[in-house]
Amino acid sequence: MARTIRTKVFKFNELNNNAKEKAIEWYRNTDFGDYQFAWNNTEEDAKEIGLKIIELSEHKANEGHFLLSANEVAQNIFNNHGGQCETYKTAQNFMEQWQPVFSNYMDETHEYYESNESEDKLTEIEGYFLHSLLEDYRVMYFNDIEYQNSDEYIIEQIEANEYEFTADGRRF
Repeated sequence: MARTIRTKVFKFNELNNNAKEKAIEWYRNTDFGDYQFAWNNTEEDAKEIGLKIIELSEHKANEGHFLLSANEVAQNIFNNHGGQCETYKTAQNFMEQWQPVFSNYMDETHEYYESNESEDKLTEIEGYFLHSLLEDYRVMYFNDIEYQNSDEYIIEQIEANEYEFTADGRRF
């Protein structure tokens, strides 16, 4: 003979504080926290400005390369990132260093016109720009992961997905 069991379920905001903590821990311990979303966002944002990220790490060198020329990447940052963004500040710093050297390199009347010294300096400045951008993206990526592990983010996700729980905070 079949039985019917009825269970009262609650939205997150209807739970008491202890049950909310249990619900948050349930979410935190699920497979949702693989951080692929953070990686995809970071990688896509970088691609949009012309930067290919291969690896971002807290313990070893970040890896990546420009998909466009360094000055095109800087211009894309100016067009797509706000002035308060670290990548914007990095691009500004790059252009302040790069532009005078490039101008001298292109100026037929300048002593460093098409010189090896100018080429070496431009390569050095562009390398530092790449290194700095990768560091900016590393910081953004790990900040995003930290945020995704925060109670605030988890509560947003629970509420957005309209998960239901028993009175003691177990996922229904």
